[in-house]
Amino acid sequence: MYNSDTELIFPLRVIPELQNLRGPEWVTLVQNSIRENVELNEQFAFVLMMVRLGGCGTCNADSFRAMRGCTQCAVRTIRRYRGNDHELTELHQQCRQEVNAYIEQNYS
Repeated sequence: MYNSDTELIFPLRVIPELQNLRGPEWVTLVQNSIRENVELNEQFAFVLMMVRLGGCGTCNADSFRAMRGCTQCAVRTIRRYRGNDHELTELHQQCRQEVNAYIEQNYS
């Protein structure tokens, strides 16, 4: 089954759909990731965070997640996250550090 909302990994276009799913700290994180002049590292960190939370690496065309699409999967992932918004913000910061380290190591 083909769903036009399904991609290989978490797509940037889905970030705005997640904005109002949690509290103010989460809203700020999402807004910072979609603002007009945002650095790509910030967006890559958000993608990495969502890939890890949602299990994008194990998704395939026949999976239930793929049939629903990336948007519904991401919404479900964030709604079901048991930690608080601060933990999500910390996870994003860790992902940003990993992205920055990778870029520095491989592209400097």
